[in-house]
Amino acid sequence: MKYIYIINGRPDKAQYYSEFYEQLKQEPHVYEVYTTLGEGDATRYVRLYCDLHPEEEVCFVACGGNGIINGVASGLVGYFEYVKESAANDGAVAAQSTMPKLRFTMAVLYFGGATQDFIINFPGRNFHSVKDMLAGTVTPIDVIKVNDSYCVNVCNIGFNARVASRANELVAKGKSAHQAYTRGVINAILTSRYNRIKVTVDGERIDGGLMILCTFANGRRVGGEFNCAPTAKVDDGLIDVCLFRAMTLLRFLTLVPLYRKGEHIGSLRGRGKIIFRQAREVVISSRDIIDIYIDGELLPGSRFEMKMLPGALPLRLPPVQESQS
Repeated sequence: MKYIYIINGRPDKAQYYSEFYEQLKQEPHVYEVYTTLGEGDATRYVRLYCDLHPEEEVCFVACGGNGIINGVASGLVGYFEYVKESAANDGAVAAQSTMPKLRFTMAVLYFGGATQDFIINFPGRNFHSVKDMLAGTVTPIDVIKVNDSYCVNVCNIGFNARVASRANELVAKGKSAHQAYTRGVINAILTSRYNRIKVTVDGERIDGGLMILCTFANGRRVGGEFNCAPTAKVDDGLIDVCLFRAMTLLRFLTLVPLYRKGEHIGSLRGRGKIIFRQAREVVISSRDIIDIYIDGELLPGSRFEMKMLPGALPLRLPPVQESQS
């Protein structure tokens, strides 16, 4: 088994990888380290590697937060879908199209400087240790396909996406992440509390008018602190959909603490204003171009088709620590 560690090539991330390199020295195994060259490079690299080395047994290790995890996962899932489609077109038997899953897997290592939204879905496991990662076992988890992109944790539209969009603009202009996020929230309160976006869940339209935000979750947490989908499971084959209808600013602000704690679904404060569903397919449409926030990245468009892909990602999970088993 070869392990390919994929790390973020941004200069501001280099400070977080010193511990990672120290751990590599202590654990003898066959490995390479690949440093990404820019946005989307992790996905391109993984797909190309799988295509050029179909007979190798490789675990691609995403070292970092939401962005790098999504990039590596998208490369693997996209490759599997490509193999299945090619096999179908060539008339190959279906079983042959799943064989690459036995050779190509994914793991996650977290080193500071990024939110831990994804690994929170797996309590009691140490995602900070190369040694524990090497001792892990493979478990298939679900992935949400969004048009031609993939989501392993959470998607957002409306208020949350507007916050992220404005924050990204301000960071690019030199503002700190904290300043950018604060200004993004203020901007979203003023401009994005009334969104006319249609949301259809397994054929049923659920919005019925203006909305503030809607989350589509495979995992439970977003933004480092918001437990947006407390009932979500990464292996149940379902998308947890939570929509906030338009409401007064005061009422919305009273719901934010519940949203942070994961107590908003079924709450008295949210009665009549929060809609919750579980689904396998979702369609989002808008007359205007909107942003959807996918695992920390913004994707613009006017129509997004979501489909749950059960068990699409073979993830190597560290063992549960004995004290928490």
